[in-house]
Amino acid sequence: MIDKLLSPDYIFESSWEVCNKVGGIYTVLSSRAKTLQDRMQDRIIFVGPDFWKEKESPYFKEDKSLFADWQWEAKEQGLKVRAGRWTVPGEPIAILVDFEPLFERKNEIYGWLWEHYQVDSLHAYGDYDEASMFSYGAALVVESFYHHYLSAKQKVVYHANEWMCGLGALYINNRLPAVATVFTTHATSIGRSIAGNQKPLYDYLFAYNGDQMAQELNMQSKHSIEKQTALHVDCFTTVSDITARECVELLDKPVDVVLPNGFDDSFVPKGAAFTRKRKAARKRLLEVANALLGETLDDDTLIVSTSGRYEFRNKGIDVFVEAMNRLLRDKELKKKVVAFIEVPGWVGEPRKDLQERLSSGGKAEGALEVPMITHWLHNMSHDQVLGMMKYYDMHNRPEDHVKVIFLPCYLDGNDGIVNMTYYDLVLGNDLCIYPSYYEPWGYTPLEAVAFRVPCVTTDLAGFGLWANSVFGHVGELADGVKVIHRTDYNYSEVADAIKDAVADFSAMTAQQVEAVRKKAGALSKKALWSEFIKYYDQAYDIALRKAEARMKKD
Repeated sequence: MIDKLLSPDYIFESSWEVCNKVGGIYTVLSSRAKTLQDRMQDRIIFVGPDFWKEKESPYFKEDKSLFADWQWEAKEQGLKVRAGRWTVPGEPIAILVDFEPLFERKNEIYGWLWEHYQVDSLHAYGDYDEASMFSYGAALVVESFYHHYLSAKQKVVYHANEWMCGLGALYINNRLPAVATVFTTHATSIGRSIAGNQKPLYDYLFAYNGDQMAQELNMQSKHSIEKQTALHVDCFTTVSDITARECVELLDKPVDVVLPNGFDDSFVPKGAAFTRKRKAARKRLLEVANALLGETLDDDTLIVSTSGRYEFRNKGIDVFVEAMNRLLRDKELKKKVVAFIEVPGWVGEPRKDLQERLSSGGKAEGALEVPMITHWLHNMSHDQVLGMMKYYDMHNRPEDHVKVIFLPCYLDGNDGIVNMTYYDLVLGNDLCIYPSYYEPWGYTPLEAVAFRVPCVTTDLAGFGLWANSVFGHVGELADGVKVIHRTDYNYSEVADAIKDAVADFSAMTAQQVEAVRKKAGALSKKALWSEFIKYYDQAYDIALRKAEARMKKD
């Protein structure tokens, strides 16, 4: 008979991205929060960095009455904390910690870390110090809270995300042995660095030595904290099978559980609202394109896009531009295409000439100067997207059936040109394309299919591999997700496969497109948090059993 899984009475989860919208981890935590909050009823507590101090945070609502007696005690202990609610579905409790005062103890903290866990902080640079001080501060907060309200009677889990929270996990491991520790690496720092430095990651993964590569790429400190945390926590996890392989080879530690990233579809509009929003998104995207290009592209135009962080090679932005360039000469293309690259660059300001055209609403005479970009950049002459388009002589000429437009700003609804949020815009696409080279999971394709937009991804993305496993075969357009086989060396074939996918899609009938959209939406339902939370239950169980065994020994 299988033992019942142990489940926590309290969970503390720390991340640099709690109430701090930076990247994909924000989406992981904020979308999962409701599922855990429904179950734990305020016994899931997120710990994040306090950047806002006295300013009003858009993601956090302070509540001075929450744990008021403990807040007062924490202050007495020299901790600067604010308790309140994270303004996401479920409104879970969040405690923000001001870690700046800890900088003066930095050397002492790093000394302790070396003495107990042999973590090399000597080569620290960039964000290492900041992340470490936050991580230490987060652990002090949990230690203080634990001593105030809890004891070894309760089953408590401390869940740390990414190398940035490793120091805190090790501190808890050392100082609160009754607390079970879970560590999730969303991408190994050294794997991302190998990929980002144009080195082949996958064919040589078996031959790379993580410690040696960390030295070569000047990543010793980040790699060291990540590796030691992985080795010492009660349960080590990552987000996909592909990153699990990295962990074995580069961190010398197999993961205990894979925790795939789920999705909360509560903000996907339903029924008539969906149709209305899709129309509004398409209308806006075509208005911007027409104003920029001086054209009259109609609703029959195929709207495709890619988006994500500006990692030119890792996110496959390079191969997307390549594919659109090849599509320009493709005889099979049945429709005009406007392709958006929605990737935040070093943005200067929205274009005044484009704003004027959009507000006048009249028919534009000819394209604007530089009809490839919606906002001016600080580094126009050194930008990788613009550089590649210039190299290929892609200038969005009137005779071109494929137009590529770079939207280089964060789509928060206030960018000055589109003025719609990413989620309000994504559902306007016909097809989304994410040809990633390095992508531990891949939220962008999951978000696309949740909004019933079919997409193209690769089997180097965790999501692509997962989609293949659900289908039981390599995903094709007809499945709602086309999964292209990608290796270290088949860039050209990937570009051709994308080009062909867009051409094939352009030839589909309205009925075929509707069927594909339905399939995309159906796949997303299999990735809801309600489906994936069971993997977290396994991780909590593993960690709690280890903590229990440790306490029995003592």
